[in-house]
Amino acid sequence: MAQPFATKTAAEHGTHIFVYNNIRTNQVVYSLTRSLNNHSSIKQLPFLGKKTVPATLRRDLWTPLCFVTFPRPNIGLVAYRRLRELRRLHETSYPLSLITETEDGPRKGQLMSTKKRGKVLMNQKANSVADMAAVLLMQEKGPTEEQLEESKKRYNRITRLKAQGKKRLRRSQPQEVETGGVKGVKIRWANLRDAEFAETWPQEVVHEGLKISGYTAAWPEADPGEGAKEEEVPVELLEGANPKEVGARG
Repeated sequence: MAQPFATKTAAEHGTHIFVYNNIRTNQVVYSLTRSLNNHSSIKQLPFLGKKTVPATLRRDLWTPLCFVTFPRPNIGLVAYRRLRELRRLHETSYPLSLITETEDGPRKGQLMSTKKRGKVLMNQKANSVADMAAVLLMQEKGPTEEQLEESKKRYNRITRLKAQGKKRLRRSQPQEVETGGVKGVKIRWANLRDAEFAETWPQEVVHEGLKISGYTAAWPEADPGEGAKEEEVPVELLEGANPKEVGARG
């Protein structure tokens, strides 16, 4: 029997963003699919010193932090891109005070050692939660008039060139202008207290708990109108790995 949501069409790509964190280092990776791809996920982790980038993702260390559901895929793809950009800034552009020794001692005021500096910069859990709130607040405000006008021009240009049969644009699909808004956005947290890392969230964003056990992330919930019940399905953190069996829960 086929699993629900096992096949993800191109039209659905971007509807969900799955966020995972390392319980030992608090590193964070984002994924548009429920299963973490070992190669693409490791590429998100910058080299910050020896042993800061693992050779493979260990299932016992990487657990779901939350997953975000968007009403439309194009909104989710924009949020995914912005989250990746903000996280890269945290790891590559930071104040020197962040990596300066503050404890009393002979090294006070000096830069941390490479090993200690790597541990500080790998800890991105709080930053990632704050980034999610910031991205949703930006989307709540919507684009400026200049951005809307530029998007309309680009949309009309691609549509016109595709109608003319341009070979390079045959596979490109003109995206509709996104007017913003976060109505219908839902975040399901493994630990609801993690949402407190952000100072404020848009009022229309819904926060819910995510009942999970080890290596488990719930499937995106079905449309309530279909009468389908929510179910929890084990997550494959590595492609090709067998999912961990999860017992029935009342």
